[in-house]
Amino acid sequence: MTFAALSPDESTPFRIIFVCTGNICRSPMAEVMLRDLVTRAGLARLITTSSAGTGDWHVGEQADSRTITALAKRGYDGSHHRARQFDPAWFAELDLVVVLDRSQERILRNWAASEHDRTKVRLLLSFDAEQAPLNDVPDPYYSDDALFDSVLGMIERANHALFKQLAPAIRQGVR
Repeated sequence: MTFAALSPDESTPFRIIFVCTGNICRSPMAEVMLRDLVTRAGLARLITTSSAGTGDWHVGEQADSRTITALAKRGYDGSHHRARQFDPAWFAELDLVVVLDRSQERILRNWAASEHDRTKVRLLLSFDAEQAPLNDVPDPYYSDDALFDSVLGMIERANHALFKQLAPAIRQGVR
C-alpha cells in the first residue's frame, strides 16, 4: 500500500484501526500512541485511530493494567480505553486495518468480503524496515511487565515508521 496517492479532505479523515486478539494489550497501545503522534502533528482532524480485537473475551473491559502502566511510563494515557470486537462490516468505513500478528492477519483477511478489503489489512511491523522480518508483535498477556515494556517499544517504533509514511501524504491535502 502506498500513501502517496492519498488526497483526504477535512470532512473525510483517514481511518486506521489496530487489531490484536483481545483488544486489551497490543492494539490499545498502538491506538493511543498513534493518536498522540497525530495530535502532536496537528493532523487529528485528518486521521482517526481506533482499535479492536478478533475475540470477544474482554469486550467492555479497560486495557490490561500492565498496558496502562507501560503507556503511562512513556507519557501516554490509556485509561479511557474499552475493549471491543472487530466487526467485518467496519471494513467499508476503514482505510487501513493494522494487525499485530499473522494470526489476526489471517482472521481479518478471511473476514473481508472483497479483495479490496483484504488489501487494507497490514502487519504493523511491515511499516518498519528493521522490524519487518519479525512479522509479529508478541502478545504480552501471559508474561511479565518487562515484556509489556518491550512490546510497547516495538509498537512505538513501528508507529513512528507508519506515521512517517502516512503524514506526508495526508499533509498534501492540508492547506
